[in-house]
Amino acid sequence: MKISIQKISRELEEEILIRCHEVDEEIHEIVNKLKTEPSIILGYQDEQVHRMNLRDIYYFEAVDGKVFLYCKDNVFEVKHKLYELEELCKEKDFFRATKSTILNIAKISSVYPSFNGRFEAVLDNGERAVISRQYVPVLKKMLGL
Repeated sequence: MKISIQKISRELEEEILIRCHEVDEEIHEIVNKLKTEPSIILGYQDEQVHRMNLRDIYYFEAVDGKVFLYCKDNVFEVKHKLYELEELCKEKDFFRATKSTILNIAKISSVYPSFNGRFEAVLDNGERAVISRQYVPVLKKMLGL
């Protein structure tokens, strides 16, 4: 399958065009994913509301009853519960890594086994994140291991 991207001027409306021989299950899955993808999460910082793209988020973490999203250089509070974010980000590049953390697999630069069956991930920004042993199979499946 060939994928093309064409940059257009801001005056034109953005659109996605799919050209195919037949509309099969794979095409339906692509269309459904495009239609339902919540690509924006609201983050709160210093009484300001920021629109955050999912692709820019490294991970979500629950700390002391609050949920935070972490980007490369910033941290924002999120009004969603962790289980709600897990549902919103389902079938995307996010997975539950611990009871209190959801990681963006696209932001992981490397993983390696740690002790007691856990794994540790090094993120693109240099941070390290633990993957609990109960979630290691999910990580392996997403990585194709």
